[in-house]
Amino acid sequence: MRFFFHYPETAGYEGDVLDAGPLRDVAVAVERAGFDGFSLSEHPIPGARWLASGGHQTLDPFVSLGFVAAATERLKLLTYLAVAPYRNPFLLAKSAATLDKLSGGRAIVGIGTGYQKSEFHALGVDFDERNALFEEALDVLPLHWSGEPFSYQGRHFSARDVVARPKPVQNPIPIWIGGNSKLTQRRVGQRAQGWIPMSGGGELNSTARTPELGDFDELAGKIADIRSAAKEAGRTEHIDVVYSYNDTTILNPTADADRHREMLAHLEKIGIDWVTVSSRTSEASATFDFIEGFGATYLKG
Repeated sequence: MRFFFHYPETAGYEGDVLDAGPLRDVAVAVERAGFDGFSLSEHPIPGARWLASGGHQTLDPFVSLGFVAAATERLKLLTYLAVAPYRNPFLLAKSAATLDKLSGGRAIVGIGTGYQKSEFHALGVDFDERNALFEEALDVLPLHWSGEPFSYQGRHFSARDVVARPKPVQNPIPIWIGGNSKLTQRRVGQRAQGWIPMSGGGELNSTARTPELGDFDELAGKIADIRSAAKEAGRTEHIDVVYSYNDTTILNPTADADRHREMLAHLEKIGIDWVTVSSRTSEASATFDFIEGFGATYLKG
């Protein structure tokens, strides 16, 4: 099992998005502690009411992960999640390819359909088209990354005999799709390299417009079904699954460590490949303490 550190998110208007610590220094500490990856989320222009009621500030994930790439050597760089319908898919593909090229093949494109209507409206994107636009992105990303000429007719664009260079290092850059719906699971089995189920509980699932994940037995069944569907579709690559570990007692990583080790071992047993943790801290010293403590307790044993 491998671990991502998700940069702590500053909620509301109070405080600054980097209160948890300088991004470069945090990334260096994360790599030194033994983590395998680093992730950032995305909300380019969220609703003020959502932010005021506990929503979180964000950086641009591609720009920021490029900054992280320059400060580190081996961390995987995950957008958790980029909202695919917000962008023309060629711009999404170019951002991802640039990140992958400059990082030496460390990018992972975590994408979702999005859920904030006000954000769609602010960006001039039809909320009701989000699934169709998401499908277009799944079509376009591998075409763009192939480095070969292609044509594609989209809903709002027409690409005729276009080509994108440079090619990314990875072929393809892994696409991990977020969400719990049957449609998401079907997309993963047919077209993606990974699944990001949402494990934050009922309130988060309601806000994000996705069904609740269910217990571990249900999750194990869904993972097995996705991987079986991929095989039936003639796919041979492994489908990665990343799980966000939300047990709040892990915020003191040295406390109750045996129970957490048992839980993490169970997650691995049911098919989880990656676990994401975050310190939920709002000052640098606490963030570095968490990173060091988690690394010493779970990553260097």
